[in-house]
Amino acid sequence: MTEEKKTRKRLQANTALREIIAEFYADGHRAKAEGRPVGWIPPMNGLIELFYAMDVHPIFPENWAPLCAAMGTNAANFSFAERRGYSPDLCGYFRNNIGYALDGISEENQPLGGLPEPDFLISFGAGCVPTMKTFQVLCDRFDVPVLRADLPQVAMEDIREHHIEYGVTQMKRLIAFLEGLTGKKLDMDRLSQAVAYTDEACRIWDEIMETRRNVPAPFSAAEIGIMFVMVTRHGTRVAVDFLNDVLSEVRGKVERGEGVIPNERIRLFWDNIPLWYNMKLFNYFEKWDAVVVAETYTSAWTMRMDPEKPLESIAYKTLVSYPLVSCVSLNKRIELIRNAVRDYRIDGAVLHSNMSCKPISMGQMDIQRVLRDELDVPSVMFDGDHMDGGKFSMAQFQTRIDAFMEMLLARS
Repeated sequence: MTEEKKTRKRLQANTALREIIAEFYADGHRAKAEGRPVGWIPPMNGLIELFYAMDVHPIFPENWAPLCAAMGTNAANFSFAERRGYSPDLCGYFRNNIGYALDGISEENQPLGGLPEPDFLISFGAGCVPTMKTFQVLCDRFDVPVLRADLPQVAMEDIREHHIEYGVTQMKRLIAFLEGLTGKKLDMDRLSQAVAYTDEACRIWDEIMETRRNVPAPFSAAEIGIMFVMVTRHGTRVAVDFLNDVLSEVRGKVERGEGVIPNERIRLFWDNIPLWYNMKLFNYFEKWDAVVVAETYTSAWTMRMDPEKPLESIAYKTLVSYPLVSCVSLNKRIELIRNAVRDYRIDGAVLHSNMSCKPISMGQMDIQRVLRDELDVPSVMFDGDHMDGGKFSMAQFQTRIDAFMEMLLARS
């Protein structure tokens, strides 16, 4: 990754985060070497607590994609996918992951040692279409056992008890599948502990995000990488301990009145996924004494769980995870943004019209109207892609943002 695209981070916790990231992938390779099962699974679900409770190592191809983008190997994976006949207009996560799985996995010198090949696959029929199609390709690519399940695509506000009950039946199928693979019975106490760790991590995460309501904000979206533990280490003490350290650090900044920049004048909201290959965009706003203090993406990785009802909790988490991001109703998104404008004292909003994720990008014109007509918050929209730098123009972004920031400063 070139120096120009590195994000200027200020939290000391980033040192520990780098170690956690390296250890997560190293543990996958250790598991493979020791004969412990490695499973490739979709992101954002309650499966991870089950995996950790049964000493099974989870691999998330979708989480691997941002790392490839940050480290510059995504272009090679895109090329592999195109050679296989996949259109460059498809989702960047999809193109990266199938390109990597089909051809890139055999390449030497992969970041963090690459991914260990799966011993099994979990293919749940839920979430965005590219995620489901990714696992269809993976099921054809790897000759390993596969558990398929169909989960209903239900809006968060419409989830009812019978949906939870159905989700529990699918979790029980998964447990039987894992028990057959490992030869071990699930210890429900261990599962309850894993759910308790997730619940505590989410509680701390919410407190960390709430510190950004302070003026000046103790950290910005440039530090969004701390989200890694919310994706890969739910269900473990690793996430709880790391997030406790982050919370202590940002609370100290609040107590000292220490903000991201010396003179915070403009507070921004960011809609959609960041540009993983160019996270320095978040630092660009600082030239205008502006800080991105809230975003839609970070709110999608937290929910409270009940250790006394572990199966129901992980079933609900699996049902609700996708609606939190790629299948969320427009009304829910607008409600989230209304709350953010109020709670975080937002002066302006930046909307990323993401070519790689149309479900998240749909409705942004309606969001702009609500921001303008109801909340009196100016906004700007730019075209980009969260994985493919070839679909983003830095010059156009700067021109648009500079004019927007001049207008916001004139209003302040």
